[in-house]
Amino acid sequence: MMNTPLLYPYSLLCELTYSCPLQCPYCSNPVNFEHYTNELDTQEWQRILDEAAALGVVQVHFSGGEPLLRKDIVQIIKKARDLNLYSNLSTGGTLLTEKLVRELRSAGLDSLQISIQDADSLNSDYISGGLGSFDKKKKAALLVKNAGFPLTINVVLHKQNLDNIEAIIGLAEDIGAERLELANTQFNGWALKNRNLLLPTRTQVEHAVSVVESARLRLKGKMEILYVVPDYFEQYPKPCLYGWGRVFMTITSDGIVLPCQAAREISELQFENIRNKSLEKIWFESESFCIFRGTDWMPEPCRSCPQKVIDFGGCRCQAFLLTGNAAVTDPVCSLSPHHTLIEQALKETKKRSQEMWIYRNEEESKRWTIKSLFDNNK
Repeated sequence: MMNTPLLYPYSLLCELTYSCPLQCPYCSNPVNFEHYTNELDTQEWQRILDEAAALGVVQVHFSGGEPLLRKDIVQIIKKARDLNLYSNLSTGGTLLTEKLVRELRSAGLDSLQISIQDADSLNSDYISGGLGSFDKKKKAALLVKNAGFPLTINVVLHKQNLDNIEAIIGLAEDIGAERLELANTQFNGWALKNRNLLLPTRTQVEHAVSVVESARLRLKGKMEILYVVPDYFEQYPKPCLYGWGRVFMTITSDGIVLPCQAAREISELQFENIRNKSLEKIWFESESFCIFRGTDWMPEPCRSCPQKVIDFGGCRCQAFLLTGNAAVTDPVCSLSPHHTLIEQALKETKKRSQEMWIYRNEEESKRWTIKSLFDNNK
């Protein structure tokens, strides 16, 4: 047993479905998502919320894929309200209607987050792979405002939209968002497949920092702007979800319980399914949650570093995807023996690429599933 204080989860992310009408090339869903089709039903999600509340969870986030594809979404949200859980729903917005917004409000949903890909309508549609999606998203944002919800606009930033950051902030301001999340791309899942086309240049990032600082001053008290410098441009890694298995947990559409939403990509770990074991037992006893909890697992240079209780060694998923070993120091860290992987990626992003990115869709997912099976059987 590791010498780690007893911790209880604070926040739960429920990935209700992997289905989605959009095809964003940075999606955090597994690249082989089409392989996971056995979705939890309404009663199973309601039981999960019961167990989460009993365990100490106070807020629940519903996402996907596109959670509005679930016909029982209102029932599930109503259950969260009955348990007095603060609930947030993240949606692409293209399926939102006035009737559905009213139903979500009546069910007790606390807040809504709409994702927008860019302030430029053509580029937004191009990035999402959904013709006409930009106009639907703007209409959805207005429906959310008119229904009295606090509105968060989420924009994933990358090379293809970062030069429009002033316009993106202006769009959120015009819509009347209370909160703007400028989320730099995390390079796992589909984003890692598309890294050459998504990783921005240092010049782009420095310009964005300047623009955001000015906007925060101008909009203070009117709109909250969340922005952090992308991992690849930092000296030290961020504390991924405040440390592995410390605060957050994710439950996938087919019932796998994860310390973070990308953890399924760590193929060397076995993760428990909520259908077979209680949430309490998984949180406190499963190897997948305990293995990287705390600091005892850390190798050098983390073990001797004063940062270890701040960043907890960085992102385990990033470490695995870049090195093949989830137990090494996050290569983002300037002290990591694998930091050259980041330096090389940053050099590559300066080159003009003629390739097309890989859209997140079932056809591509099936192709990557077959490729993975073939590679594993070599």
